[in-house]
Amino acid sequence: MRYLPLTEADRSAMLEVIGAPSVDALFADVPGGLHLDGPIEGLPMHASEMAVERHMRRLSKKNLAAADAAFFIGAGAYRHHVPASVDHIIQRGEFLTAYTPYQPEIAQGTLQMLFEFQSQVARLYGCAVANASMYDGSTACWEAIAMAGRVTRRNKALLSSGLHPHYVSTARTMAKFTGDRLACEAPQLDAATDYAALADSIDGETSCVVVQYPDILGRIGDLTGLADACHAAGALLIAVNTEPVALGGIRSPGEMGADILVGEGQSLGVGLQFGGPYLGLFAVRDPRHVRQMPGRLCGETVDAEGKRGFVLTLSTREQHIRREKATSNICTNSGLCALAFTAHLTLLGEKGLRALAAENHRLACLAADRLAKVPGVRVVNDTFFNEFTVELPGDARQIVRDLAERQVLAGVSLGRLYPDQQALSGGLVVAVTETTSEDDIETLAAALEEVLR
Repeated sequence: MRYLPLTEADRSAMLEVIGAPSVDALFADVPGGLHLDGPIEGLPMHASEMAVERHMRRLSKKNLAAADAAFFIGAGAYRHHVPASVDHIIQRGEFLTAYTPYQPEIAQGTLQMLFEFQSQVARLYGCAVANASMYDGSTACWEAIAMAGRVTRRNKALLSSGLHPHYVSTARTMAKFTGDRLACEAPQLDAATDYAALADSIDGETSCVVVQYPDILGRIGDLTGLADACHAAGALLIAVNTEPVALGGIRSPGEMGADILVGEGQSLGVGLQFGGPYLGLFAVRDPRHVRQMPGRLCGETVDAEGKRGFVLTLSTREQHIRREKATSNICTNSGLCALAFTAHLTLLGEKGLRALAAENHRLACLAADRLAKVPGVRVVNDTFFNEFTVELPGDARQIVRDLAERQVLAGVSLGRLYPDQQALSGGLVVAVTETTSEDDIETLAAALEEVLR
């Protein structure tokens, strides 16, 4: 119990200090229609601490937790095994802070960790430089679009239909305030993303093309031709990756010519955590673009005595330079999540990451093959890493609910992600990781057969 209620005397004292005659007056700016006009239904007005604990425990049991069921949910957030040593490291006193290292003279240990984090991200993405300042994948995606506008001096972005709809939504929200024009359509339940159509849509006003790799349906495509088309038109290719473990098994977007690489680092070290905090990743392939990167970069140097040291090299934020010259308004970062990412990836090493990726893909192949044998189910993908899409003979939202009642969390329905697209209502995105057992796969297939019968 971390909540201790205030007394009337407490409230009166605080209101007197701030000069408000009543609590209602304090919230006078909140529209009247949003005020509560009585107790919250189902919530008792008074209860003892023990009674509240029992009540909250009963409420929590309504959830079906990831570890208590056969679990196949992904679509941007993945359940991976995080070694206990990661948690031990990030809880050491010298590390346990989510606070931003604002000043160059911050502890050398923190700066070294950020430098190693940047180095790991750059190697994963096949890029020259990575930063250490992003909240999560969706905001990193927007920062990449904004950066492409600065580099090309254009403001039209083409978003692939395979880009996560939540990332599209974030970009649209931010574009309301910048005037950027965004073009995006819903995906089709096809085996591959139509990169040729994207390339044909590039014109002289296009600042960037944004693709997800693997995409929201789990499809993996060759970005080389699309990168060439972007560069021929003076535009940049932005590649979004929501599953960094995949890069232990497939080519990096940087190797295929993508200019800006962004993504979500939650898979490594961070865990699901009921939706956050997560960790944005950001890197550029061409070192000439470094000064247009948002946030902070930590660099390696030597001091006056020639000893190795680390400094915040670039930090073009509004707190350091004139607001109109800032590359973004990022004011903090996910420092502890970055440390967890670095600790997990360091423990894995290159061989461990490749082995982890191989195991993820092996289990995903088993799952796809087994689900393809379920009557009425079609596996959409030709290619995938640890996530693929199946088309079901009915609305996947209801089927997911039916499976949840059988203790199976089957995946993310496309009807949930695209509620206005009836053609996608039968789509179900299924994710498999090393935490999925072969028995879990059989449980999913058997339950699906039962539900569809």
